[in-house]
Amino acid sequence: MILWLWLCWGFPTSAGQPDSELMARYLEEQLLADYSIAEQVARRVPRQAKFLQRLETRPRMSEFNVRSTIISRYAFTTVSCTMVNSGSEAREAVFEMQIPAAAFISNFTMSIGNKTYYGEVTGKDKKNTSDDKTRDKKPPSPTNGRENGYETFKASVFIPRKMQARFVLHYEELLQRRLGKYEYTVSIRPQQLVGRLRVEVNILENSGIVSLEVPPLRNSKQKGNGKAEGDVSPPPSTVVGHTKTLAKVTFNPSVVEQTRIARNGILGDFIIRYDVNRELSVGDVQILNGYFVHYFAPTDLPPLPKNVVFVLDSSASMVGTKLKQTKEALFTILQDLRPEDHFNIIGFSNRIKVWQQDRLVPVTPNNIRDAKKYIHNMSPTGGTNINGALQTGAKLLNDYIAQNDIDARSVSLIIFLTDGRPTVGETQSSKILSNTKDAIRDKFCLFTIGIGNDVDHKLLERMALENCGMTRHFQEDEDAASHLKGFYDEIGTPLLSDIRVDYPEDDVEQVTQNFFPNYFNGSEIIIAGKLINRTSDKLHVEVTASNSKKYILLKTDVAIDLPSRNDIRGVPGLEDGKGDKNYIERAWSYLTIKELLNSRLKSDDSQEKDHLMEKAKSMALAYNFVTPFTVLKMREAGLHSEPPQEEFIRPSTDGIGEKLQSLQGHKAPPEQDKQEQDKQRIKISKTSADGDPHFVIDFPSSKFSVCFNIDGEPGDILRLVSDHKESGVTVNGQLIGAPAPPNGHKKQRTYFSTITILSNKPERSYLEITPRRIILDDWERLVLSCGRSAVVRSRSLEVSISANSNVTVTIRDAISFVILIHRYKKPAPYQRNHLGFYISNSKGLSSDSHGLLGQFLNHEVKLLQESLNTSHQQVGQNHTEASKPNHTNTLKVKGRLIPVVWKQRRIYNGQQEVECWFAKNNADKLIDGSYKDYLASHPFDTGTSFGTINSL
Repeated sequence: MILWLWLCWGFPTSAGQPDSELMARYLEEQLLADYSIAEQVARRVPRQAKFLQRLETRPRMSEFNVRSTIISRYAFTTVSCTMVNSGSEAREAVFEMQIPAAAFISNFTMSIGNKTYYGEVTGKDKKNTSDDKTRDKKPPSPTNGRENGYETFKASVFIPRKMQARFVLHYEELLQRRLGKYEYTVSIRPQQLVGRLRVEVNILENSGIVSLEVPPLRNSKQKGNGKAEGDVSPPPSTVVGHTKTLAKVTFNPSVVEQTRIARNGILGDFIIRYDVNRELSVGDVQILNGYFVHYFAPTDLPPLPKNVVFVLDSSASMVGTKLKQTKEALFTILQDLRPEDHFNIIGFSNRIKVWQQDRLVPVTPNNIRDAKKYIHNMSPTGGTNINGALQTGAKLLNDYIAQNDIDARSVSLIIFLTDGRPTVGETQSSKILSNTKDAIRDKFCLFTIGIGNDVDHKLLERMALENCGMTRHFQEDEDAASHLKGFYDEIGTPLLSDIRVDYPEDDVEQVTQNFFPNYFNGSEIIIAGKLINRTSDKLHVEVTASNSKKYILLKTDVAIDLPSRNDIRGVPGLEDGKGDKNYIERAWSYLTIKELLNSRLKSDDSQEKDHLMEKAKSMALAYNFVTPFTVLKMREAGLHSEPPQEEFIRPSTDGIGEKLQSLQGHKAPPEQDKQEQDKQRIKISKTSADGDPHFVIDFPSSKFSVCFNIDGEPGDILRLVSDHKESGVTVNGQLIGAPAPPNGHKKQRTYFSTITILSNKPERSYLEITPRRIILDDWERLVLSCGRSAVVRSRSLEVSISANSNVTVTIRDAISFVILIHRYKKPAPYQRNHLGFYISNSKGLSSDSHGLLGQFLNHEVKLLQESLNTSHQQVGQNHTEASKPNHTNTLKVKGRLIPVVWKQRRIYNGQQEVECWFAKNNADKLIDGSYKDYLASHPFDTGTSFGTINSL
């Protein structure tokens, strides 16, 4: 499948002038950098390549960058590419990337000159999602975008003269374990020499990483082989480093190294293979934020006996290399059969020939020798009777199972291979599918293999899906012998049968497939789901299955009250970063959508197919996935948008996998709205918590302010606003420590390092703000940099970022908070980058709101002047005697009397001076309760009322 994004603009020769000096400087610097690289290439590239470059008229690729993070088998990949048009007229640039067919594209953005375009995932019309009969007549091929296990993403644009285009593509996939290894592959096919080419892959596996390897680059003819031949060393310039749980692999070839690999640009796949530590138990269950994923892959079990029938196409179209390679593969496969196995062979064209009539034979040296002779004598002739061959194979296997006292725990299967479409006998696909399903009757599994470009892929795929098998497709010019042997190796060693994984019905919901007919050595069973009871401290897991000796039952209770194991914050090697807390949820959504797609493919009921399509579409839209039922449409982001950035977070910097792309799943505001917003200045009240931290509460009707300090400990999380029950809003602030200034009265300073804003009305969302980035999660995770201005809006939330200055958060147009960003270029030892929290609009907060600041928003205080040994006397709001040192001033708050003194404070980065009445001793008696009553247990603690704890 090709995702073709054809965007063509008729730029005049003067078009593309930036809207700001900043954009102009940015483009100029980028172009100058690209030209300097071009000069280096010209000096160092061989003479023939220089001549080809002079003849080249297409835009030049100055940068190709792939960054990936794999967290517990779930891979986030970001591909960024920059193309420069140094010519005197507009030229077409084509960005083309092969991605795994199992992956889902999650976003795509690009900038051309001073304009930015972002991809919006929308649902396809029903007429576009139905099967296209005309299209089915022409099967996919490498020329129209599909290769073995890969699809081609392609975008074409025109770049104005002397300008550049930048493309950023994001996709996600759940790695499958095959032959005992996970394989992650990146396609590197720039088709030209690239000035800056880099691939960086970061892996985090809490179970422990083992057997990490990076084989040589693999070209298309080797694809799918799974085994390196000859040289097994990594590609030049590859650097591999890893600890027990973390790994980092980089590939960064210079231009000279690229020419040594391929004269006109690298053409191949960069591959990483690895496995994880595992035990013979219920497997690895990971739980995070209400979702779980369960990996089950036991080892060191005795293999189950097999009853296998090989059904091989010997029609005329198999003549030559295809039949020769099929025979070579079968010779090797027969040699690998075990003594306890039984087998038979069927060859088919327009006639069907069975090697051993009405029986399966045991594996003996004589039977293997005779089987090889039969295969050697097969000759290509006639048409293709797929239906007849499968009926014969199914009857043969059914009769053998019924008439023989076979081991009840043995595994029966058919391996079917063809290179064409049905031409003899029953040729209608629906009838073949129905006949095959009726013949097999869920008693064994069917595995299908297609070779070449004339195969009916959908037929083979659906036959395998409906009969608990798998399918593979190999290109005609590939090494079919190694492909066939590799596929057989995946299914040739069954270890368990009838595997069922159960969890308490009251504890989980929306669980993916939990029954599996077979488990093969080197593979992995994956189940995911949602937790219903989040207050429980454990999840009960039961696995039942059969092996060659006995039935087995595995039980365990998995602790879910210790999220630190799967929350990758604090993992050694992470520098001030936090990993993606959503990776388990995204793995669940990925698996669920895949199952819905497969269920629809298997269904014959039109209403059921429509229902499954709508469910898959709805979930794909929620998680921003491009699927057969959704499409990526390009939208212009507005004149003031900045060029797309990959903004990828990796273990050695700010976290693992938490950033996919800044515009993922969110619409940029229309240009008119942005212009109106620029004209409006938000009015900020003095009510705030900033600095060390210093708290200020403004009482407008009383015309004075009150202030106090909180001397907390580093790591403390303070509840600033708590109105979860009514407005649904909670604000928490986490403290970071720093040494006190010299000659000061304090032992240490504390600042707000993180502000967390949570809202559960009308729907759940939260914001986590640090001096460097903002995480917004409203069912679609978005990470924004504090260093770039941006506006993001959802149905009930708006986040406006003023670069390196402040962040304004507006909730339902009735609540507004402003967070000031304090960053130091050269901080003193007692300074830390930190945040200040200001309340701009509190109208939407209820009268029952609480927290260190929230409790004062709907209450007034009285200022009393108390002379020594005299009765109370209310002080006028502007009374000059109130500030005299020979008087003690007192606040009356909720019936409590609090002594205060007159002070001056500076807020808004020191730009405004505030005069306030200061309450000492950690605001003793001023606030309800004591300071410790306002400590939250974690950043997402919503404390439904004063002194209680809850979580969003």
